[in-house]
Amino acid sequence: MRNSKISGLYRQSIPDRIKTLVDNGILKERDGAKLLAGTTVQSVAQADRMTENVVGVFGLPLGVAPHFLVNNRDHVVPMVVEEPSIIAGVSGAAKLIRTGGGFTVATDDSLLVGQIQMHDVDDPAAFIGKLDRAKAELQELANVIQPNLVKRGGGTKGIEVFQHSLPNGETIVVLHLLVDTCDAMGANVVNTICERLAPEIQRIAGGSIGLRILSNLADRAMVSARARVPLLELAEDAQAAAEIRDGIVRANQFALADPYRAATHNKGIMNGIDALAIATGNDWRAIAAGAHAYAARDGQYKSLTDWSVDDNGDLVGTLTLPLKPGTVGGSLQSNPGAHVGLALSGVETASELAELMAATGLAQNLAALRALTTSGIQKGHMALHARSVATSADIPNEYFDDIVTALIKSGEVKIWKAKELLTEFKARRPSNQSMAAAETARGCAAGKVILLGEHAVVYGRHALALPIEEAVVATVCDNSSQMWLAAPDWDISENWRAGDADQSGAATVVNLIVAELGATERNFSIEIASRVPLGMGLGSSASFAVAVIRAMANFMRLELDNDDVNRIALKCEEITHGTPSGVDNYLATFARPILFKAGGERSPEQINLTDIPPLVIAASGVYGNTKTLIDGVRQRYEVNKAQYAALFNNIDELTLMGATALAEGNYEKLGSAMNICQGLLNAIGVSTPELENMVAMARDAGALGAKLTGAGGGGSIVALCPGKVDEVSRTLAEAGYQIVFISE
Repeated sequence: MRNSKISGLYRQSIPDRIKTLVDNGILKERDGAKLLAGTTVQSVAQADRMTENVVGVFGLPLGVAPHFLVNNRDHVVPMVVEEPSIIAGVSGAAKLIRTGGGFTVATDDSLLVGQIQMHDVDDPAAFIGKLDRAKAELQELANVIQPNLVKRGGGTKGIEVFQHSLPNGETIVVLHLLVDTCDAMGANVVNTICERLAPEIQRIAGGSIGLRILSNLADRAMVSARARVPLLELAEDAQAAAEIRDGIVRANQFALADPYRAATHNKGIMNGIDALAIATGNDWRAIAAGAHAYAARDGQYKSLTDWSVDDNGDLVGTLTLPLKPGTVGGSLQSNPGAHVGLALSGVETASELAELMAATGLAQNLAALRALTTSGIQKGHMALHARSVATSADIPNEYFDDIVTALIKSGEVKIWKAKELLTEFKARRPSNQSMAAAETARGCAAGKVILLGEHAVVYGRHALALPIEEAVVATVCDNSSQMWLAAPDWDISENWRAGDADQSGAATVVNLIVAELGATERNFSIEIASRVPLGMGLGSSASFAVAVIRAMANFMRLELDNDDVNRIALKCEEITHGTPSGVDNYLATFARPILFKAGGERSPEQINLTDIPPLVIAASGVYGNTKTLIDGVRQRYEVNKAQYAALFNNIDELTLMGATALAEGNYEKLGSAMNICQGLLNAIGVSTPELENMVAMARDAGALGAKLTGAGGGGSIVALCPGKVDEVSRTLAEAGYQIVFISE
């Protein structure tokens, strides 16, 4: 069940925010993983198909505003906007309005207007009479042009005819088509109908054809939002609350009377609506044009909102404007960010999206007016501007909040001031908090890529795996007060004390390592640099454990051999994955190509290679939870033991054959084994449509073999690409996937 009542998002790290949204039913894990991996950003190749002369993709922040209750449904509002304070203001206003029952929003018929202009009209009255008599015929012809739209319940619902006198004295006749485009934005649909119907109008009535295009004044798709804020929610003191309420009403009255004030007033409304439109792939320019045109409908540009006081003394606001967004079609299909934006919003139809847009605009207006009538607009701006400045100054996470506070207090919210404050804070902090100034030790670990044998290895069969050398590096030093861990490549920054409850998985692993090394009375600072992404089936957790074990052992001058490191790392993997096969920790420790069999009496068989196989490893951006996937296979195995045992035996035969082919450099045979193994992994339920798509793309680009690698359910693929490494890596990168590793 969706729950948008979320507090403290701004204090969380990005991964924690995403996890909160997933936990609250706002996002599916798949979409959360895409956000975390950055695969919601459109690739240059995708952008090149959307517009002309593309040279890159321009980025803007995507944030979320919680607390929205619209027609008794919880929503989180996705907003693409760079201006500080907008998202915070919208969230705060939605929280206030929620105390009064949330937003009530209503929509009229959702119709777009298409205009067909006719000139050279000698007798306008006769011309219009012909069109009036032909309306039914023209409407039927219009619907023949778009039969699929009619099947979905849409189509041309009416025709209107108008006569205008131009400034030069010429008379024109304009026919309006009122088109229901269902859940599509509809511009292309309406333009197509107008262009194809125009010759029929000329045939019926004569004259000459002029413009044939939709209007962005969508006043046949009106939306009205209403909100109530209980008086004492504006301030604890009744008198102060009344002053804020009355100030908001006066400010709105000012915008109704003065177009100069109305322009800024309505711009604030559109700050919210446009940000949501961009986040959901809609034409924000068309939406803004229609709103501003509607604001001037009576001949004077004025406020789109109305704030007043009800009989209980509460503040009541309404916003009415034309809105015709879409949830299907057009650029939505080619923009991966739009799909995630719609998922965040929780809307199912274009009408629901229009309602959420109206609620967002009203909330933004309340936030702006409240700020203007109390502390002024700059206070909120300054707090968020300080965070932006600290980010631009590359302030480390452990100093970030303190420096933001100090920037605001200083009144000099500038990059140079942030850097000056960083120097001061570092000087005040004990030297063991700074890795650069302390005695440090390093430890390295390999990542892994499984060529053959996933999941079957858990049931006593073989796995063929290769190392990704020096995938993770850990640097360790003493810390006098607490444990501190930073892994910028994984967006992890946290600190804790021994015995703290609710520690993260990473902290639990570090605590185990500290206990195994007999250092429970000490604290450490740990920095991680990684070449492999987190949770993508490439052994990141085992690599993390091995690198930290080695770094701590080196720092403490302990003599650990690889068997000791591997033993401790396996315990760490049991925390992370439950019942791991042991492949990951072995590869992370020994960094050798191996043929591995879990539980075997002999050590894994090392494979000596004369050449490194030409591989491309690409991450899907979708996290696959190894423990969940292993448990799922086990459940299915228990139900169909004979069938699964046969599948595992087939995978084992392919693995043994592939190991021989790899040692001999027979890439055609190895690639064939990989392709067959992918089919078997799909059969046991660990592949996904996204992985299947990546595999197909790699094969189409020339890979001899391609398959998922690791537990599946997301994660990564590995492709064997002799002579085609560039083609395969480019194809996957242009499709938006992260290229993790290339060998030739």
